[in-house]
Amino acid sequence: MNKKGTYRQKYIAKTGDVLSHASSGMRLTVSKEIQDEYEEGKMLLLDKPLHWTSFDVVNKVRAILRIKKVGHAGTLDPLATGLLIICTGKYTKKINEYMSKGKEYTGSITLGAVTASFDLETTPEDHKDYSSIQVSDIEEAIKKFQGDILQLPPKYSALKQKGIPLYELARKGMELELHVRKANISAFEIVSIDMPVIHFRIACSTGTYIRSIANDLGEELGCGGYLSSLSRTKIGDMQIENALTIDNWINQLKPSTEE
Repeated sequence: MNKKGTYRQKYIAKTGDVLSHASSGMRLTVSKEIQDEYEEGKMLLLDKPLHWTSFDVVNKVRAILRIKKVGHAGTLDPLATGLLIICTGKYTKKINEYMSKGKEYTGSITLGAVTASFDLETTPEDHKDYSSIQVSDIEEAIKKFQGDILQLPPKYSALKQKGIPLYELARKGMELELHVRKANISAFEIVSIDMPVIHFRIACSTGTYIRSIANDLGEELGCGGYLSSLSRTKIGDMQIENALTIDNWINQLKPSTEE
């Protein structure tokens, strides 16, 4: 597989799945009135699809609206879904304001193995027995991941080294410089446990890596662990329930007479 391809290109090459929503709306011509409205500035709440990068969504919005100034307010990993704030036009100046807000996530952590990416972008390895781990062990372990914590970001992250995203360097097998970062976890709730899978809800400060929490929790329990699913449900006061799918947003742009 071509190591220089984007995550999405690699996913398509590997699976043959061209990804749903990929071509939807591409023949749509939005009116000049709508274009002007988005160039003046709008904030969109979108539900990012699985296997899309955050910039895939930005590029999709930019291509449909045919305007240049489009950005997102906080990266979601390709294997995460959920709330993504998209800003257009003059509202791109508000991106840092939105990025600074606290986040909430739901997801699952699978015990008994680790991955290089801390999620399922890479293959689980170093499998270990988890049969002796009790619910009480997990409840005790998560106490160490509440309040102010220090964490090492994943190699596969959007942080940059000499201007290049770490995930690009990691996918090429290059050496990385990782530095410990501060984070605040205001809530870490175990929703349910179906061993080896732990379902959780986390409320945290901006910049927190949930994948790192999954990896570090597995290390704390002595059996390894990785993030097996993730959805962002809240950013500040904005909730996933109010977000649109890409298709729903595209349908809103269509003239009322268009099928």
